[in-house]
Amino acid sequence: MTEVMTRVNGIDLCYETFGEPSARPLLLVMGLGGPMIWWDDEFCEQLVERGFFVVRFDNRDCGRSTKMRGRGSLPGAYVLRSAPYALTDMADDAVGLLDVLNIPAAHVVGASMGGMIAQTLAVRHPSRVRSLTSIMSTTGARFVGRPSLRAASMLLSRRPDSRDAYLDLMVRTFRVIGSPGFPFDEPRMRNRAARTFDRGLNPGGTARQLAAIMSSRDRGPLLRRLRVPALVVHGSRDPLVHPSGGRATARAIPGAEFDLVPGMGHDMPREVWPRLIDGIVRTADRAEVGTRP
Repeated sequence: MTEVMTRVNGIDLCYETFGEPSARPLLLVMGLGGPMIWWDDEFCEQLVERGFFVVRFDNRDCGRSTKMRGRGSLPGAYVLRSAPYALTDMADDAVGLLDVLNIPAAHVVGASMGGMIAQTLAVRHPSRVRSLTSIMSTTGARFVGRPSLRAASMLLSRRPDSRDAYLDLMVRTFRVIGSPGFPFDEPRMRNRAARTFDRGLNPGGTARQLAAIMSSRDRGPLLRRLRVPALVVHGSRDPLVHPSGGRATARAIPGAEFDLVPGMGHDMPREVWPRLIDGIVRTADRAEVGTRP
């Protein structure tokens, strides 16, 4: 595993790959403010063991990828649908990365905002998506997938400057938005937070990404046109994206499988990995045998 920088759509993206390029290509897209390392190394390695060539990357405005410009005004994004960039731009970044890697089409997995990007990629560039797995995400419709007040307040809290304070904030945040049905792994969370801090924080980027989410329109009508094997996974206890968002996504995509995971919140605890990976493999297998919903 070696981080690589590449030029895509006029910006620099940082990415890593796992496994052999001859294996089935799998693109992982992370959520709001989350660098690629939030797809745990072990999770990626387990996907490699199931026959995938895994690609993960830092979205624009996150991690080591290009820091963009402009102010992410949330009222402006929600009311005027105005933002420095859109989810379509982020989906195009992902396609550009596939081009760099000479991958004509990939199995695409997105979590939270990454699920929104993955959905956008599928409707915008359908020939580049072999299968779609959308995890703890939503369609962009304004009356589904809404966060609880407590979860929303954690999301909008100011990021501290010191390393220790950031680690403490991450632990508090994921105690609120994480999975109440599974043990909270504080050492793992602190390690992830430390790696995130050390790779570089970009609070302005998170605000711009959130503006891109809030300025987007309902993807439901476009998702209804998809003809690709799809899996929608959601936690039954998700306080940040209500399960109604996952249900709406599954209803919109013809033939999509919906997996509501008991006790799961807005994270992917290690105990859920086998279920997630089995679902990703099952969905990819549907594409490989040529079945379409």
